[in-house]
Amino acid sequence: MASRTHRPPSGGAPVIEARGLARTFVTRKGREKSEVKAVAGVDLTVSDGEIVGFLGPNGAGKTTTLRMLTTLLQPTAGTATVAGHDLLDDPVGVRRSIGYVSQSGSTSPVALAGEEIVDHGMLYGVSRAQAERRGRELFDQLDLDGLWGRKPSTMSGGQRRRLDIAMGLVHDPTLVFLDEPTTGLDPQARSNLWTHISDLREKRGSTVFLTTHYLDEADALCDRILVIDHGSIVASDTPEALKRGVAGDLVELVVADEASVRVAAERLAAAAGVSERSGDDTSVTVDERLVSARVRDAGARVPELLRALDADGIALESIEVRRPTLDDVFLDLTGRSLREGE
Repeated sequence: MASRTHRPPSGGAPVIEARGLARTFVTRKGREKSEVKAVAGVDLTVSDGEIVGFLGPNGAGKTTTLRMLTTLLQPTAGTATVAGHDLLDDPVGVRRSIGYVSQSGSTSPVALAGEEIVDHGMLYGVSRAQAERRGRELFDQLDLDGLWGRKPSTMSGGQRRRLDIAMGLVHDPTLVFLDEPTTGLDPQARSNLWTHISDLREKRGSTVFLTTHYLDEADALCDRILVIDHGSIVASDTPEALKRGVAGDLVELVVADEASVRVAAERLAAAAGVSERSGDDTSVTVDERLVSARVRDAGARVPELLRALDADGIALESIEVRRPTLDDVFLDLTGRSLREGE
């Protein structure tokens, strides 16, 4: 799959700035009312030109926050400016300035694609001629050549998602919200769409706020990742910095002789700088002949470990060193994987 070089924020004025943004829902059970705090008070800033990934386990408050930032749901507390407009005082200004591509898409399966694009642009006050010109430019940029007169129902999944993005861009917004843009696509279509998402910033100068359930997608596309859990932001940093925050690389040894497992565990514990079975996140774990632990600066410590094992006469079937992934980051931050709910 495609990858890209992440770049830091431009340092310009924030395109999104939220402080204490919260949403509470009132639920009923019989005659009793209760409050559910879906978002507990989110603080976040997105700078001009960033591609920011907004991630969280199911039920963490991600969708509610996105709906508030796109004016689909009114906050019960807090303030925010989006694309230079106050979220509460000028929601119409926010809507005119942003592009929003929903997870479910917005195109009719039976309307002609070009007509949908033109009608969508005109809803934003763009003239018919200008909407058609912009639409045809977007079709060219998004590899939709020859599909202007086609119905979405006759297109592939990747083509329909690119059409959804064209719909969200026809009024030329500077800020684009993409909600799960590649869900349901095959790997080739996902990789193709990644290129187009990167081009939104690289070729159009857009700021992109992206939600996704694919950690490899966030890793490949995003300059910065915001992690929300239990209604609050629990991490905000580059993908690499978040991965560096995990307690070292995972070193896995498969010992040839089960009688040598104990000594191998002791040597690995020494390399990791922890006590075997210490009970913390960096302790050594043993599963039959598999011995594993997280080791900081593993590249420098593994050669010493191998020399110690060789001196003890311990033979290995295999050794594997894995760099931390964003899935490790999620488990470290939330104790859950990205798709798990409460």
